[in-house]
Amino acid sequence: MLQAHKTPLPVLVLGWGNLSRGDDALGPLCVAALQGQFRDALSNSIEFLDDYQLQVEHTLDLLGRRQVLLIDACLDCAAPFEVRQPQPYPDHSYTSHALTPSALLQVFSDVHGQVAPATTMLAIRGESFELGQAMSPAAQTNLAAALIWAKAWLESAILQEPVSA
Repeated sequence: MLQAHKTPLPVLVLGWGNLSRGDDALGPLCVAALQGQFRDALSNSIEFLDDYQLQVEHTLDLLGRRQVLLIDACLDCAAPFEVRQPQPYPDHSYTSHALTPSALLQVFSDVHGQVAPATTMLAIRGESFELGQAMSPAAQTNLAAALIWAKAWLESAILQEPVSA
């Protein structure tokens, strides 16, 4: 979570998933790999966060951001990954413990009375989400492709230029 005394960096990368559930680890592993690549060069521009699931509290992490990249594993997207522009919407997850990206953006607007920052969703195709499984070979390949796209997205986010999927 964002610290109250800390000025938010302009770009947030937030991934979620469970490292103990096979391909569900794609979100946190992508965040960790990007953080390793950008640790020094853009440490004053990008903040990296990961969690088990997207929650209401993450609306605080969106405050003061110019751009947000959300990253998660996805069972129903095309391989290797899909890029989406989620829009605020009070879907069925709005009242649950875990939120969808659209519900998170809606809660942000409702709670803070402002439009959420520009948000991009990177959904990385996964196949196997069972507890105790290792990441599947297909998910590893999809992660490698997603990292190439995400690196370009981050570089353009700093320069404020759009990147196509």
